[in-house]
Amino acid sequence: MSDTVSVDKTQISPNGEVGLELREWLDSLDYVLDSRSPEQVRDLLNQLHIRAEAAGVALPITGKTPYVNTIPRNQQPPYPGSREIERRIKSLIRWNAMAMVVRANSDPAAPGGHISTFASSATLYEVGLNHFFRAPTEDTSGDLVFIQGHATPGIYARAFLEGRLSERHLENFRRETREEGGLSSYPHPWLMPDFWQFPTVSMGLGPILSIYQARFNRYLEDRGLKPVDDTRVWGFFGDGEMDEPESLGALTLASREQLDNLTWVVNCNLQRLDGPVRGNGKIIQELEGVFRGAGWNVIKVIWGDDWDALLERDDEGVLVRRMGEIVDGEMQKYSVSDGAYIREQFFGADERLLKMVEHLSDEQLAKMRRGGHDPDKVHAAYAAAVEHADGPTVILAHTVKGYGLGEAGEGMNISHNQKKMNEDELREFRTRFGIPIDDEDVANAPFYKPADDSDEIRYLKERREALGGFLPQRSLRAEPLKMPADELFTEFRQGTGDRDMATTMAFGRVLTKLMRDREIGHLIVPIIPDEARTFGLDSLFRPFGIYAHAGQKYEPVDRETLSYYKEATDGQILEEGINEAGSMSSFIAAGTAYASHGINTIPFFVYYSMFGLQRIGDLIWLAGDIRCKGFLVGGTAGRTTLAGEGLQHNDGNSHLLAYPVPNLVAYDPAFAYEIEIIIKDGIRRMYVEQEDVFYYLTVENDNYPMPAMPTGVTEEGVLKGMYPFRKASKTRKLKAQIFGAGAIMNMALEAQILLEEKYEIAADVWSVTSFKELHNDGLDVDRWNRLHPGEEKRVPWVTECIGDAKGVFVVASDYVKALPESIARWFPKTPVSLGTDGFGRSEGRDALRNHFEVDARWIAIATLSALADEGKIGHEVVAAAIKEFGIDPEKPNPVTA
Repeated sequence: MSDTVSVDKTQISPNGEVGLELREWLDSLDYVLDSRSPEQVRDLLNQLHIRAEAAGVALPITGKTPYVNTIPRNQQPPYPGSREIERRIKSLIRWNAMAMVVRANSDPAAPGGHISTFASSATLYEVGLNHFFRAPTEDTSGDLVFIQGHATPGIYARAFLEGRLSERHLENFRRETREEGGLSSYPHPWLMPDFWQFPTVSMGLGPILSIYQARFNRYLEDRGLKPVDDTRVWGFFGDGEMDEPESLGALTLASREQLDNLTWVVNCNLQRLDGPVRGNGKIIQELEGVFRGAGWNVIKVIWGDDWDALLERDDEGVLVRRMGEIVDGEMQKYSVSDGAYIREQFFGADERLLKMVEHLSDEQLAKMRRGGHDPDKVHAAYAAAVEHADGPTVILAHTVKGYGLGEAGEGMNISHNQKKMNEDELREFRTRFGIPIDDEDVANAPFYKPADDSDEIRYLKERREALGGFLPQRSLRAEPLKMPADELFTEFRQGTGDRDMATTMAFGRVLTKLMRDREIGHLIVPIIPDEARTFGLDSLFRPFGIYAHAGQKYEPVDRETLSYYKEATDGQILEEGINEAGSMSSFIAAGTAYASHGINTIPFFVYYSMFGLQRIGDLIWLAGDIRCKGFLVGGTAGRTTLAGEGLQHNDGNSHLLAYPVPNLVAYDPAFAYEIEIIIKDGIRRMYVEQEDVFYYLTVENDNYPMPAMPTGVTEEGVLKGMYPFRKASKTRKLKAQIFGAGAIMNMALEAQILLEEKYEIAADVWSVTSFKELHNDGLDVDRWNRLHPGEEKRVPWVTECIGDAKGVFVVASDYVKALPESIARWFPKTPVSLGTDGFGRSEGRDALRNHFEVDARWIAIATLSALADEGKIGHEVVAAAIKEFGIDPEKPNPVTA
């Protein structure tokens, strides 16, 4: 009978009709297993299932298989390398990884670090790095490997043996500000741009990113932007990490898109930070059901080769049944117990089990390994994953957290936080893994590297040379782009005359022109989370197509319309459905293709602005870390422009949330020519000058005539964040300066007229395109001045731009008041800040702007009040205006309303 099937014959009654029938069925199945292929057996059983269901027999549905290895010993391929040399290399890496963390935490700064994660996963990485993970070459992109964040010490320790990192680097683990350089805590391309490919912390981000990375690789191939090759995405994650919603939320995309270029390895050491992942259950079985249900190929690597002989003698299935009974909390206890305890508690549950192991000593029982620590088992799983077609594979590898740490933390609940080891523990570790360090030196946890001509170093380098080079590595592989011709953008500077247009529509026209451009059009990647029709981008469907690997197998219901839903294998648009996290993951894959594949794809991710930085801020922060490029476009932006949608949709926060992301350049344009200037400059900075920045711009759905670019307005002013837009029509004694931004710019212009006609106040209007750029510039200038005493002081753009403008200052935007307040210190005098603090409402624009106190009347009142405070007019003028404008002075504050 095939080793892949285990039948518990203790459940078969030896007498009676049912027992005889069952024996006949099993004998028949044994015959088929011996004489037919697995595919034929699977088809036969499926037909039996269908027949039973048709007859009304409800069969139990399960996505779980017995708690044994998916690949039995007789189906394992031969191991291709030297197990002995690889064991010695792995032991050296284990020691140096441990020493790195221990030495770092002997410093009073105690910067932390983790030993136990890599200790549990060393074999998983080493088998891959010696035999599977291919580096990029001139001809191929190489494999893209997502490394579990807490395993970084082991990756650094290997790079030390490879000669890529020095002993000083290892000494400065988590001490990055040292003059001679240090190593980042986790994979961070921003901090180590030549080394790390992908950030994998926070937990859960690596899994979803890896799925969309694999899908984007397929997108590039289907569109002819990248040669079809066997580039593979490998993702290494933890079993506890699978509880993050982002980890499992996109599984069905991978199976639906048949991503056989994707392999996950889940390190199932059964422990998270505080204790067991599923103490009362079985996390491997749970994950198997989840992944099988999502259409993934599942390979379980649970038991090492020590268990093979026992399983092969398990004719009655009693051992397999016992393996399935044990919950993870018990399994963890076995990993820290001696052989006598294991014999009594595990095998002692059945006399037949005790008899099965009577030839084994307690010491042998204690040393029986989990599958994730057995190179043969891991290699067999990787080989099967690489050969699997038509879908993704997950390998569930059973390991022990802190493997090799002994009493210092192996298998214990404290293992994750273990950062120090005493001399006895270090000596035990040294002896267990055969590290040639003398007793008198061991307490110092010295790093150890064999000579360059040693068997270990030569073997390690030969294996990587055979696979194309070292990993991880990251390089700038794409050549700079040529800028599109200026003529492409000319129309946006001419305005629309009397024709109304929303800035969303203006953006759509810029995007369409870019996509039609012969030089860079094919590189544009529009990404839309099911809102194309909301943003007026459905006109792109027909000419450019929506990407679908399988093409379009149906005739769409709107086939006869101009903007029908056209799916195509070479479609350019990534229509991601209601899925901002997935869309952002696609954005990151596209925005880093210059490094991953040497291709300058230019992503435009267009979404409801409220559901960007507020909802997926962690991914946007990661995009900064990974040096992503591209344009985030927040549509229907502003607290008061999105009429009717209400509290959860009205965005007055996103530009404030953009402040902390250091390399995110944020703009809130009001006019079409501003949008054109910003996007053109973004392409120049990111793809011509190759700056490591990405852009966020907000566009609104409020329709109004787009003005021509005024004479005297420069691109510099637009890009630096502020410029004078319209002077007062007359010279007056009373002066005011009104600064409008984005959706509130028209309110500022209306206030200008109101103040002139009713109060004879000459108000100049300024356009503020970026509070963040102004804020950053001001802080940078202040810092320079502070550090250069006695030298001629620099002047912030806010101060330079305003110059000697007279009067009072009022700044109004459709976002929280913190934005204008952030630049107030560089004004000639303190401005009045108006904004939209508070929860949104379902209402029309006029009512919303009154509620949040940012319409033309409120701007005028703010101007009059400021003039009254300066003694330029009487307070009774303000009171009369409040009454005339119908404003209730006792109106609730919108912040708390």
